[in-house]
Amino acid sequence: MLNYALKIGLLPIRRWIKEPPKRIGIFQSDYAVENKREIVAWVKEHYTDEITQFVDIDFLNEEGILFDERDCERVADYFMQQKIDALFIINCNFGMENCAGGVAKRLHVPTLLWGPRDRNFSGGIRYTDTQCGLFAMSKQLTRNNVKFTYIENCDLRSPVFDRGLRSFFSVACMVRNFKNLHILQVGTRIKPFRSIMYNELELCEKFGVDISIFNLAEAKNDLDRIWQERQAALEGDLVSLKRTFDCGELDDETLKKMLAIVYYYEELAKANDCNIISSECWTGITLGWGANPCLAMCLLADRGVYVTCEWDIHMTITNVLLLSATRGREAPIQGEFTCRHPENENAELLWHCGPFPLRYKAEGVRPRLYNTKPTFRLRDGTYTIARFQADRGKYYLLGGSFDTCPGPETFGTYLWAQFKDLPAVERKLIEGPYIHHMSEVPGNYVAELKEFAKYAGLIFDPIEDGR
Repeated sequence: MLNYALKIGLLPIRRWIKEPPKRIGIFQSDYAVENKREIVAWVKEHYTDEITQFVDIDFLNEEGILFDERDCERVADYFMQQKIDALFIINCNFGMENCAGGVAKRLHVPTLLWGPRDRNFSGGIRYTDTQCGLFAMSKQLTRNNVKFTYIENCDLRSPVFDRGLRSFFSVACMVRNFKNLHILQVGTRIKPFRSIMYNELELCEKFGVDISIFNLAEAKNDLDRIWQERQAALEGDLVSLKRTFDCGELDDETLKKMLAIVYYYEELAKANDCNIISSECWTGITLGWGANPCLAMCLLADRGVYVTCEWDIHMTITNVLLLSATRGREAPIQGEFTCRHPENENAELLWHCGPFPLRYKAEGVRPRLYNTKPTFRLRDGTYTIARFQADRGKYYLLGGSFDTCPGPETFGTYLWAQFKDLPAVERKLIEGPYIHHMSEVPGNYVAELKEFAKYAGLIFDPIEDGR
């Protein structure tokens, strides 16, 4: 299953200069210890939640601060024993650049670097020079081939710190789930869908992506069993479906067959410890079972089981990245570039035939089934748009954001997206390595996508300049 929980290692560091019993003036330890205590207490109090916990180094010494290079291995071993997912280096004064590099290079986890703004200039003496030390630390991290994230030198209670720390959590979550990605693929692509081809071996060797493929004969057997065993549950589901959707003239058997696919995907995800599935969606299952899975994809998105359509593995990977960026708080959407707005020169229809999460439907809209396909317009707001894509051995991450705008009503699940320069976006998709399949999620996570690309070794490509 995708895991949105994080354990963050807190690594406070201060400058150590051999002047017993204690250095007086600049770099004296008292001010660094004061910074450490305030920062660690603040972070634990304001950022600990059901999916975020912190590990400190209070075991190390009375200060709970690293300052001796000889302790680097001990601290790194402790963090490894605690199985941290990410490291937060807190520079409490000028710090020790060799300690920062020494620990981080051993851990191989996303690393955050930050130090509080220097505020103490009493008596004409500067007591910390934190910013100066950050420059030195960053170079040591780079020389040790440590990829790291940086929050600008700011106050602990600054909105800049809050945004930066939460963004880092999202990036660390993306890295964690990408490194342990297990995709279930139901069926194989149909003959004309060559645009969604992918290199399974390269994904495995380059990124560790594991893909398990299930054939449609297995799916048919499972669906037959579910149909026999779950009639009572399906009858109840049918009543609920008709309360929620305008089902038109569709007969009850067809509707129940569509609902049976919900149980199939749920069972498949649970049995294989996975909740991301890339599925065949409008040929084999429809022919063999007599119903298509679009409704199931729509309903399951609100249950935390995500199924991408049209066999698109690259879109499936993108969905995992967006899920992780939100730490599971939002659900991905699969809106493909479909057609330009008939009047707005910079608006595009982002559409698919039913798989959008029902909870995102626009207020006051009753969803309906159009030719068995869920149909409703999504709520207005800001969305992130992205696509993971391979091209001749290179891997790209397209990313950007847009706001919704008014547009004509249509069938299927959809929204109208307002871009700054849609013709330029269209040209990028036509001439670049991407196809028209995209993934979206409510909110703006462009900075997180860009930062993640650095950790994963992807080429980040903004869909529009400045967004």
